[in-house]
Amino acid sequence: MSLLLQISDTHFGTEQPHVVEALVTLAAQQRPDVVVLSGDITQRARPVQFRAARAFVDRLGAPVLAIPGNHDIALFDLWARLTCPYARYAAAFGAELEPVHASQDLLIVGVNTTRAWRHKNGEVSASQIDRVAKLLTAASPRQLRVVVVHQPAAVPRAKDRPNLLRGHVLAQRVWSAAGADLVMGGHIHLPYTLALHGLARRMWVVQAGTAVSSRTRPEAPNSVNLVRWVGASGGGEAQAQNGPDTGHCWLIERWDFAPNGRGFVRAAVTPVQPERV
Repeated sequence: MSLLLQISDTHFGTEQPHVVEALVTLAAQQRPDVVVLSGDITQRARPVQFRAARAFVDRLGAPVLAIPGNHDIALFDLWARLTCPYARYAAAFGAELEPVHASQDLLIVGVNTTRAWRHKNGEVSASQIDRVAKLLTAASPRQLRVVVVHQPAAVPRAKDRPNLLRGHVLAQRVWSAAGADLVMGGHIHLPYTLALHGLARRMWVVQAGTAVSSRTRPEAPNSVNLVRWVGASGGGEAQAQNGPDTGHCWLIERWDFAPNGRGFVRAAVTPVQPERV
């Protein structure tokens, strides 16, 4: 079994130290194989905030696949925003803005959906959609195929539609046909798991809340996601919840921060058996 920990919207500069420590504890307990950091790593893209964020993820004990969010481009330093928008991000997290993590069980493809000329809204271009599709098509049937964006690829509520990723309709159609299982994102600080039907194959949108920031919504505490992926010969908890002899399956778990001293606790579980051909 492989374990993926998704954190998002850490907004360093507004982080809560006790929540940071609780998340480090959760990672030590769960021991993820990879950490996905889906953007808005900092609040104002300041070097000190990036350094704090880097020090934090280095404590999680696993390789980190990170992409920038709109907050990771300097807002008030217009010269930096227009001439070298990702320089501060790259100094902490590397120059690759669209990283790929591949293992025997996982294929995770990062997509940079930020644009220096946009303050908030995200976009995915036709060339980015095609690049991701080619990687997905070449994946092994054994691999869980994950695409990571910042702005959401689908939303459950009409009032959140203005936050949708520009180009999401084409991306959904193409990535589903290419074999994507999950599209992970953040941006709106609202955790949910949403199944997308009516595509070439069913695909899931998995959104994370803000992991450690004080910028929570009233209805959503700090939260992270864990995805437990079981291959055809796997076993354990995910296999038990999906039944015997199901082949590939996974659990999508939302873990919320409980302010009563219990740290992060599992708040919701979605068992899924993906479509394989």
